[in-house]
Parts: sequence; C-alpha cells; structure tokens
Amino acid sequence: MADQSPASATHAHPGLSDNAAGALAYITIIPAIIFLIIEPYNKNSYIRFHSWQSIFFGIAAFAINAVLSVMPLIGWIITPVFMIAFFVVWLIVLLKALKGQRYKLPFIGKYAEQQAGA
Repeated sequence: MADQSPASATHAHPGLSDNAAGALAYITIIPAIIFLIIEPYNKNSYIRFHSWQSIFFGIAAFAINAVLSVMPLIGWIITPVFMIAFFVVWLIVLLKALKGQRYKLPFIGKYAEQQAGA
C-alpha cells in the first residue's frame, strides 16, 4: 500500500507559489523580467500579468519622476507627493498580488493583460 502523505504529493511546479511570485514581481523590475524568462513562471498568466504590470508601472513612475524633476520649483514640490502616491499604489498592488487578486491599475493594467495573454 502506497503512502500518500502531503510531502509525497506532486505539485504543478516546485518553488514559489503563484501568489508569492506575483508579489515578488513588484519588488523591483528584475524579478519581473526573470519571471517572464524562466519556466514554469513564464507559462502562468497570473505571474505574467503581475510581471508586466510591474514593468509598466516602473516605467511610468520613472518617466513621471524624470519629467517632474526637470521642472523648477513646481516639479520639486510635486515630486515628493508623487513619490508617496507611487509608494502607496505599489504597496496596494503588491498586497493584492500576494492575496491572489489580479488587480488592474488604470491604463497600465489593460496593457499588462494584453501582454500576459489573459
């Protein structure tokens, strides 16, 4: 008689859970790119969605920060507000991914879904 303990059960893929990988994609742009390249993560539409959304969000934040930083006075005043807002949104998407939710950011989420094939 074979023992079917949880340790001997087969998993779809070893390593990170989908939720953990989706959240990790938001830590920096590097894990997001790695998840788009490495199997089995690049086969999962949930992980691909969060990876693409993280990349697009990082690019948008960089572009907005670059524009604001060259604007004298007004940009220097608005930049800290933008950075706080960026941090709050980043924290929200990271926690949503950790909970297993596919939370679409306005504008960016649509493109992330298209790239992920979801």
